[in-house]
Amino acid sequence: MLSKAKIKLVRSLEYRKYRCEHRLFVAEGDKTVREMLLSPLSVACLLAREEWIDALPDILRSKADETWGVSEKELSQISFLKTAHQALALVRIPEYTPDTEEITSGLSLYLDGVQDPGNLGTIIRIADWFGIRHVFCGEGCADTFAPKTVQSTMGAIIRVKTYPANTALLGRLHDAYPEYPVYGTFPEGDNIYLSKLPSKAMIVAGNESRGISRETATFADKRISIPSWPEGEATSESLNVATATAIVCSEFRRQRYK
Repeated sequence: MLSKAKIKLVRSLEYRKYRCEHRLFVAEGDKTVREMLLSPLSVACLLAREEWIDALPDILRSKADETWGVSEKELSQISFLKTAHQALALVRIPEYTPDTEEITSGLSLYLDGVQDPGNLGTIIRIADWFGIRHVFCGEGCADTFAPKTVQSTMGAIIRVKTYPANTALLGRLHDAYPEYPVYGTFPEGDNIYLSKLPSKAMIVAGNESRGISRETATFADKRISIPSWPEGEATSESLNVATATAIVCSEFRRQRYK
């Protein structure tokens, strides 16, 4: 039976303050928790149905520092999902130091004020799909390790390194590596499908409603846009930031197949 203290700890991790204090985040879902146990990340506590734990290979069962068999009712008490799954894990928040040589050897993402946790998590998942291993979360971004963000990554948070960032960091990187261009997505930018895109670059995606801030825009070496179709006809005002990021990343990768 779960103690009140354990329930209180799990529920407190909904808030950034307590995630920072305990250096823990919540991962939920049978597949996601299994991936966490298989990953290099450190699992502090596994809370799952007894039958789910029993079905785990010994090597995974011993991965968590502590394991609790819990009832369906107890899982419902601690779950952040509408319908609780069979397993939940408390995972230690990883701390990464940016390796600039590794980062500038390929594509990376800089997110400028992406506020919605679902959008942020989806973008991390998109980065994982396209082999982008470094995502910088600028000021105003949602918390990478919020429950909704983690859930939206569908396990990609294991493979994609995320870093808290700001325009000062972006500026230092831009100045130190002038051969590593910064590409920003702007409504008035050049048509991405008519642009020759490099294999190494930082792609900047902006806030859901305001786009890329004026300060961040000063570091954009190239402004690109995704044209609507057909050109000149009335259409939606803009694309969802995660959808736009997926299209941009796809075109960067597609051009490597030419």
